[in-house]
Amino acid sequence: MAVVHHTTLTPTKLELLAAWLPRQPWYLGGAAADPQKAGGFRLDDPEGEVGIEFMVVTDGPVAYHVPMTYRGAPLEGAEHALIGTTEHGVLGTRWIYDGIHDPVLQAQLTALLRGGAVPQAQSESDTVDPTVASALAEEAPAELTLAVVRVPTPGEVPADALGTVTGGWTLPDGTAVRGVLVRV
Repeated sequence: MAVVHHTTLTPTKLELLAAWLPRQPWYLGGAAADPQKAGGFRLDDPEGEVGIEFMVVTDGPVAYHVPMTYRGAPLEGAEHALIGTTEHGVLGTRWIYDGIHDPVLQAQLTALLRGGAVPQAQSESDTVDPTVASALAEEAPAELTLAVVRVPTPGEVPADALGTVTGGWTLPDGTAVRGVLVRV
């Protein structure tokens, strides 16, 4: 299981997202974002090289789901997916990517859906997150097409979904909700 270092990040993930979110076509806010951490979970990279985090943030009343990967070097061919770089107090410079474009995240997300990976707590080392659920229909194809739900809403799993990852987050008013974060 991955080690979560409780250290400094300069700039922070939320500061990077504040600059990155308004440039995304699915962002519903204005020119300035003020994201607040609302939920999420992690997956482990079996090689121990890439940090994988599924973060839910709120900006006003809207929730946004941003899967991110953290790397010790640039990911070749993924310049378009770079959220930014940060200085990690233990690990040094980290390149943070919109994770859906990272093959390590895609492989581990597929493993989660197929029962081969376990969701980890977002802020604690060596801790399983029992609130994250994944399901995959028997008739799902061998090659999965993963769709990140960028603007998740509280609610039930759609009946026509071949697979889902569901998780929880907290609304700005403090209400805890659950919804689909990834769909097959």
